[in-house]
Amino acid sequence: MKILLSAYACEPRKGSEPGVGWSAALLLSDEHDVWVLTRANNRAAIERELGRCPLPRLHFVYYDLPSWARWWKRRRRGLQLYYYLWQIGAYRIARRLHREIGFDLVHHVTFGKYWAPSLLVQLPLPFVWGPVGGAESVPAAFWPDLGTRGILFEAFREFARWCGDHDPLVRLTVRRSGMALAKAGETAEHLRRLGAREVRLFFCTQLLMAETLRLIPGVTATLDPPGGRDALRFVSVGNLAHLKAFHLGLRAFARAGLENAEYWIIGDGTDRRRLETEARALGIDRRVRFWGRVPQEEALRKLAEADVLVHPALHDSGGGPILEAMALGRAVICLDLGGPAVRVTDETGIKIPARHPRQVERDLAEAMRRLTLDRDLLRQMGRAGRQWSARTHGPEEVALQLNAIYRDAMVEWSAGHRYSDVSAVRESPSVRGPEA
Repeated sequence: MKILLSAYACEPRKGSEPGVGWSAALLLSDEHDVWVLTRANNRAAIERELGRCPLPRLHFVYYDLPSWARWWKRRRRGLQLYYYLWQIGAYRIARRLHREIGFDLVHHVTFGKYWAPSLLVQLPLPFVWGPVGGAESVPAAFWPDLGTRGILFEAFREFARWCGDHDPLVRLTVRRSGMALAKAGETAEHLRRLGAREVRLFFCTQLLMAETLRLIPGVTATLDPPGGRDALRFVSVGNLAHLKAFHLGLRAFARAGLENAEYWIIGDGTDRRRLETEARALGIDRRVRFWGRVPQEEALRKLAEADVLVHPALHDSGGGPILEAMALGRAVICLDLGGPAVRVTDETGIKIPARHPRQVERDLAEAMRRLTLDRDLLRQMGRAGRQWSARTHGPEEVALQLNAIYRDAMVEWSAGHRYSDVSAVRESPSVRGPEA
């Protein structure tokens, strides 16, 4: 099959959106001829990687706006406008490529938010969109705890979502998609309300983990059993921004009173200074270590050196660190929100209801104490998470799921149902959490 992959963000050895774009390209090229349409500023990193490991079925087409237009997106202020204009140019290139190559299907993977449209939906081809997220919100009770920067960000995000819901190009993308893939249940329901005909849950972490699992054997070669030390080591991984709510993890750690335990925070971002100040104010700064942003392999190794992942994100449709922790055999403590709510079960971790910040701090602290006292439970959760990750997120399993999605999208296209009014939300059994 000849596939055109739209991946505005696509870069090897990265997480988040660039990692999703790269992992999708790599995974699909095992079985298909893939042309990736991406930004020109990704070119150097991609070609270095392909120089180390050539992939004859993977082709890249680079496009960017002229240099005079790029100042719009500096510090992300004009990113949305730049992305829109990029889509217009990308559509023209994609239309020419289709005339030359004759694609069987087009798949848009990044950006992965539902209010960022893709003009490639207008190509005369079966169109798969996603996985996309973005319909998840910070619970109202947590807004006062976000800080000024966080409140302004969330207010702007709500406004951007409202604009997306009323954007003709977003509605065009939603309604013409042969298959819309949603990262979480909230987004799946929202896409259905906007008029999507076929919606399925498919997590961006499935694409990321298909590639990450290739690195796990080297990391786990010297992996100690979880809970193998006297005092546990807790860890949080991700961008240090308000929506990750790592401040709740710090407060819970202080409240738990585990004098010999450690708390590692891996990542960097706008909230780092606030979190360091919080740790000092709580009197736990000597037991909290901020590692900053590190390469993916090193982040995995540090995650493997910890015992429990603490992931108190207030809206997270993916939850990549959760899947990485489970693949490494580590228990998870998270909030019962978004993507983590459907990835973590009683067998693999502890989910905390998100009703109020003080309640979350209390329940997180209790979960930390529980896993500290019950090492058998800690090990059982680690084993269950590793088994489930290997069973559901290996490259072969994810490729099978994508191929099934592509077949269904092509069948619908060939049957002439592109503009039908039928809407459905389906979840493949293979993306559910571990069975009880």
